[in-house]
Amino acid sequence: MSARLAKGGRLIDRSKAHRFTFNCKWMRGFEGDTLSAALLANDQMLVGRSFKYHRPRGIVASGPEEPNGLVNLGKGDRLEPNQRTTTTELFDGLTAESQNHWPSLENDIGVVNNYAARFLPAGFYYKTFLQPRAAWKHVFEPIVRHSAGLGKAPKDRDADRYEQAYAFCDVLVIGGGVAGLQAALVAGRSGARVMLLEQTGHWGGRAPVDGVEIDGQPADAWVKTTVQALEAMENVTLRKRCMGAGVYDHGYVLADEKVADHTPGDGRPKHRLWRIRAGRIIAATGAIERPLSFAGNDIPGVMLAAAVRDYVVNFAVSPGDRTVVVTNNDDAYRTAIALHQAGLSVPVILDARLTATGALPEQARKLGIRVETNRAIAMVQGGKRVKRVSICAQAGEGAVLEEIACEAVAMSGGWSPVVHLWSHCGGKLIWDEATACFRPDAARPPLNHDGSAMVIAAGAANGALPAADTLADAHRAGEAASKPAGEAPKATAAEEAPMEAVWLMPQGAPVKLRAKAWLDYQNDVKVSDVQLAAREGYESVEHTKRYTTLGMATDQGKLSNINGLAVLADALNEHIPQVGTTTFRPPYTPVTFGALAGEARGEIFQPLRRTPMHDWHDAHGAYWEPVGLWRRPYCYTQGGESHEKSVHREVLNVRNNVGLLDASTLGKIIVKGPDAGRFLDMLYTGVMSTLPIGKCRYGLMCNENGFLSDDGVVARIDEDTWLCHTTSGGADRIHAHMEDWLQCEWWDWQVWTANVTEQYAQVAVVGPNARKLLEKLGGMDVSKETLPFMQWADGMLGGFRARVYRISFSGELSYEIAIPASEGRAFWEACLAAGAEFGVMPYGTEALHVLRAEKGFIMIGDETDGTVIPQDLGLGWAISKKKADYLGKRGQERSFLADPDRWKLVGLETLDGSVIPDGAIAVAEGKNANGQRNTQGRVTSSYHSPTLGKGIAMGLVLRGPDRMGEVLDFPKIGGGSVKARIVDQVFYDKEGAKQNV
Repeated sequence: MSARLAKGGRLIDRSKAHRFTFNCKWMRGFEGDTLSAALLANDQMLVGRSFKYHRPRGIVASGPEEPNGLVNLGKGDRLEPNQRTTTTELFDGLTAESQNHWPSLENDIGVVNNYAARFLPAGFYYKTFLQPRAAWKHVFEPIVRHSAGLGKAPKDRDADRYEQAYAFCDVLVIGGGVAGLQAALVAGRSGARVMLLEQTGHWGGRAPVDGVEIDGQPADAWVKTTVQALEAMENVTLRKRCMGAGVYDHGYVLADEKVADHTPGDGRPKHRLWRIRAGRIIAATGAIERPLSFAGNDIPGVMLAAAVRDYVVNFAVSPGDRTVVVTNNDDAYRTAIALHQAGLSVPVILDARLTATGALPEQARKLGIRVETNRAIAMVQGGKRVKRVSICAQAGEGAVLEEIACEAVAMSGGWSPVVHLWSHCGGKLIWDEATACFRPDAARPPLNHDGSAMVIAAGAANGALPAADTLADAHRAGEAASKPAGEAPKATAAEEAPMEAVWLMPQGAPVKLRAKAWLDYQNDVKVSDVQLAAREGYESVEHTKRYTTLGMATDQGKLSNINGLAVLADALNEHIPQVGTTTFRPPYTPVTFGALAGEARGEIFQPLRRTPMHDWHDAHGAYWEPVGLWRRPYCYTQGGESHEKSVHREVLNVRNNVGLLDASTLGKIIVKGPDAGRFLDMLYTGVMSTLPIGKCRYGLMCNENGFLSDDGVVARIDEDTWLCHTTSGGADRIHAHMEDWLQCEWWDWQVWTANVTEQYAQVAVVGPNARKLLEKLGGMDVSKETLPFMQWADGMLGGFRARVYRISFSGELSYEIAIPASEGRAFWEACLAAGAEFGVMPYGTEALHVLRAEKGFIMIGDETDGTVIPQDLGLGWAISKKKADYLGKRGQERSFLADPDRWKLVGLETLDGSVIPDGAIAVAEGKNANGQRNTQGRVTSSYHSPTLGKGIAMGLVLRGPDRMGEVLDFPKIGGGSVKARIVDQVFYDKEGAKQNV
């Protein structure tokens, strides 16, 4: 049985006991334990059931590579499914329940699948769920849906809080083992800003467990001294319990810090998601031990050798009184020696190699441990725990030579560098034949924009597995990320003989044994499944992965992938490098949705955006309208007037006096660089590269299918800088659209973008008295001669730093003034004071819409719906005839979009002066195949115009511009209809005389 040892445990504090429950059973552990260590200390070998066959599963590993130890952690509003016991720190009162079984862990009815395993091979669902067709809906799908998933989805609102933080550094080191510490020390001494992340709660990694000495002192002592030196450096930041989750373009890294996972309810955020920008990234993420494939290698008690060593040394936990060690390398001998030194029995070490003569095998022999070479495990016997092993010759076919009783098996198939972070952003791998693993190819690293290496692998993560090589390689990585330093510290450890690649035990295992040799423990993928996939034509590793579900479990193949690749390569008679690897994607380990969301929950699930003048609007009768994430005044009510009357008043005041509109929400995106003009010519339908400095131009932006997605005014600021205005709800979307094309398609163009929407307040001063108001403020010449239509100028206006645009969205004399956001409200109030004698009045978004509709100006989202092209709206004049290409051009040339019989924009005027319902459909003669009346148009915008004293509308009508004067019929809900005449969509001041005064 597994138990707590009376002595030892370098990470636990025996003076601080914790009580916890597993499946409602009270157990006891210590401060510093992981949940898996505490479970093993209480002889809880069985921790879960596999997904497909519901086979008993026990702890295999001691880190994030653990595939079996997944539990529902907590309860009620703190329930978290699929939490790894190996990375969960024990705390008093912890509650855990095992997953994927019914009615209980010990007696699971789902194990019937195990007895039907021969009928449920890899890919069986592709073959058995097809016929009869009706069976899928009524039989198969309900069963699959009921069986899907592992843990329980939480039903209560999460009681914890989460936060996000940002950091910038010159060198980011991910991994706090001796390699990461040394790399951080070198970079820190150079004066660089360094950030060091370690996913566990302690520094040093494996070195202290493996008995490594550094500069003549135990690794523990060196680690302590190095951490103290790093803590004393002001330019170095250390973060424990912080996992580097993903590496993205331009040195952008996401990291998940478990702030209070181990101290729930203490008021601190549970997790903190770090968004880090780093000049260089050093991946010192270590290596993962591989399992061996033999029959019964999934029975609880079969564990990785290094994990057994961790539990014994770090937590003083014995996995069993008698442990058989099976290996193809020298490192596993350290486990046998550690077990022996802890007073535990190691009946035999089975070494698959023909000889074992290194320092570690000899030390094991001197301790009296029996060592057998050219030996393998033919079968592990047991059900819910290991009982005995059957030994055979590795070179044979599984004939049993001997049986040995034991409670645990420690297996080691070699080590694989953790290359995930290196690979996230395009780093390539190379196969190392000597250690039988993929390691980073230094000649093909992930690159920064300047062509330098963005990620530098260090230590074991770079394939430098021996301790002496690990430190030397980490020292080199630190120098590569900063500048040359002194000599690296010297690490000493027992020298190891070469390993021998062993992917199956025994090498000639018949199908009976291969069908019980497991690769993916969680998804129940066997050696025979991969071989079956190869026979059925799945030669691509990606296809085999999906056919068998190899590596698709929550551990993402950390233990299974290399062994699976090797089995596939053997089945295809190929070398492993030719088979290739699957794709490594972030995150490295799962990140909770809470951390990804941060504080975005409840009232701030989508934080409201407020302009600098928001409080003024609120205090002066604003009726709020949501526009994207912004809140904009729909209108300003006075006295007891209705919203409709308020809008009419505001419209008439703009037409007759002067109005103020808070236009701060309009998107403002700076586009800068030598290729900025070229870039904008591709984004917009018109030409922007020829726009003179100081002038503005209206532009249309389409998606690649040709449909209109946004419009706005573009201003040329200087030789390589443009400012693009977008719709209020479109700023973030359009900025992302720009970056998408720059990063994915035109990555070599020298263009940079910045969304500065919230850096500026913007006020539209509109109406026949607009110029008088600005002249009273004083400081700038805003005359027609100095600042004509579609130009802009910088200056001081009424004592405020201002950029004045002479543009109009209402058809009236209009100026839009941009000022720093911090001065926005003061400028707004200055305009109100200066304009009092001219009849100034604020107006809201609905008045703006009416004003625009009177001028026939389109609104994105009203006249457009994702199926409309500029030509449908009569905007062909805004499309350059000179440009060879722009986004959407080829889409617009498709026959369907070039069809002359499309619905096109016109004005609509009701015969009785009423307002047509928004969205109303114009019917035509006859009915379609569905029995519904044919349609020939629809209303896109509809308002009562106080200027004209009647209802006006715009709509898309079949061949509309060619049908001026025709009358259309618009049925109303509930009966009756409205008749409207097709007219020009410009209802007011068609010549534009008012905006040009």
